[in-house]
Formats: sequence, structure tokens, C-alpha cells
Amino acid sequence: MSRIGKMPVQMPDGVEAKLEENILTVKGPLGELTQEIVPDISVDIEERVIHVRRPSDMKEHRALHGLVRSLVANMVEGVSTGFQKNLEIHGVGYRAVLKGEDLEMSLGFSHPVTVNCPEGIRFELVTPTRIRVQGIDKQKVGQISANIRGLRPPNPYKGKGIRYAGEYIRRKAGKSV
Repeated sequence: MSRIGKMPVQMPDGVEAKLEENILTVKGPLGELTQEIVPDISVDIEERVIHVRRPSDMKEHRALHGLVRSLVANMVEGVSTGFQKNLEIHGVGYRAVLKGEDLEMSLGFSHPVTVNCPEGIRFELVTPTRIRVQGIDKQKVGQISANIRGLRPPNPYKGKGIRYAGEYIRRKAGKSV
């Protein structure tokens, strides 16, 4: 039995879930998320608890069991509390500015780089060098954060670039004479 898959998902107050034709919809105070569930995996909603069950011990069913349970748990957490990723910008003259909903950054290029804010995501500037990406969809928050980090990944020689908060950048020695 999958250790992740067999754990029930508790729904906090204010969160509702319903399953119609293999499409799970979870509504909460922050919004609504939908996810298509694999037909082989069954999802049972009982009062404030969601159980995910698999039909057999086939390798494919075992893999999908934990995956579906994790997706359901992330949906419940997203609509109740939400997700966020924090990014830090390091480098002289590197900074970010909010232009409406969009994020405009000076990253040492000859032009400013603009990141358009997709639906369901919110950018927040804590300081001009600290960005917070917030949303209810964990996958979308992580992907947008990775895209922003990919604009100027941290340089191992000088440490300049965009990194996740708390990320350790292993520094390399420069040229030796």
C-alpha cells in the first residue's frame, strides 16, 4: 500500500469538494481548482475527508495512487491557504518594479525584462530585490518562479542573478595567475 496514497485528505472549514465524471472540483475561500482524475483511481468524498483508492497492486496503479492523492491534497491546501515562492535578486543595479500586474526587472541587460502576470498568480515586491510569487495552484506558482529564476540564473563566480530565498549557491574560484 502506498504510504502517501493511503493517507486521507482532511478538508478544513470552508472547503468543499465534488466529483463529477472523473473531474474533481475543490472550492475554498481563495478560489476554485479542477483536476481530471485517472479513471482507474477512485476518489471517495465523505463529510470532511477525501479517500483515494486503487483497484489493484499493478505497478501503474501504485504509481498513480500516490500521485492522485498528492494532487488532491495540493488542491485542498491551495484553495484554503495558497502557495508562495520567494525569490531574491543579487547584483549591483539588479532590481524589480511592479508595472500594474506585471513585473519589470533590470538584470544587467541592455533592456528591462518584463514578466506578464498569468491568471491566478500575483506578484508582490517585499523590497526592490525580493519578489514573492503567490497563487492557489502549486504547479503554476512553481513554474512561474522557475521561469523568473531562469531569466538570470545565479552565477557561480560572482553570485549575481536571481535565486530562491535560502538557496545556497556554490561559489567557484576564478582564474589563478
